[in-house]
Amino acid sequence: MGRSAPHNAAQQLLLFSVLFLSSAAARESSGDGQPTTHLHFYFHEIFPSAPNTTIAQLSPARGGINNSSFFGMMGVVDDMLREGADPSSRLIGRAQGLAVGSSLTDGALLAMLDLIFTDGPYNGSSLQVFGRVLLGTVMERPIIGGTGAFRMARGYTLSKKIKSPDPNNLLIIEYDAYVWH
Repeated sequence: MGRSAPHNAAQQLLLFSVLFLSSAAARESSGDGQPTTHLHFYFHEIFPSAPNTTIAQLSPARGGINNSSFFGMMGVVDDMLREGADPSSRLIGRAQGLAVGSSLTDGALLAMLDLIFTDGPYNGSSLQVFGRVLLGTVMERPIIGGTGAFRMARGYTLSKKIKSPDPNNLLIIEYDAYVWH
């Protein structure tokens, strides 16, 4: 038998508190005395072949879509940041930016992302992430700035592609962000 709506809402709020709000309590100090925050969230990208796509390709890859690399491809994204891997989990922000196919050999992209938080304790704050994307690996990228609660932030993200319930239309990437601010 299904759970009642109030119980689900209470569970969602508790899960949100554990996964996202606790990051504020997980503050430490870096070696130079700056506070450190660990954030854990999920990036959801809907492919152009699906309704409500969150990516637009501005230029195709050199050699077409059957090419082994994305070299020359340029796209813009307005992807979702969610508290969980489930596509129906709470929306906590957006990842907006550019991705450019920058490798002739391995399919790597160069991504410039603005991670904009729209819910929770960091509502109105953002982190700027810049670096190499190579799906199928653990990707480490630097945090090069921030706004709001993360003004003048620095740090890094570790992210990896995880199993999607709809791999032909949805990309899900698990993120851990370590922020000094």
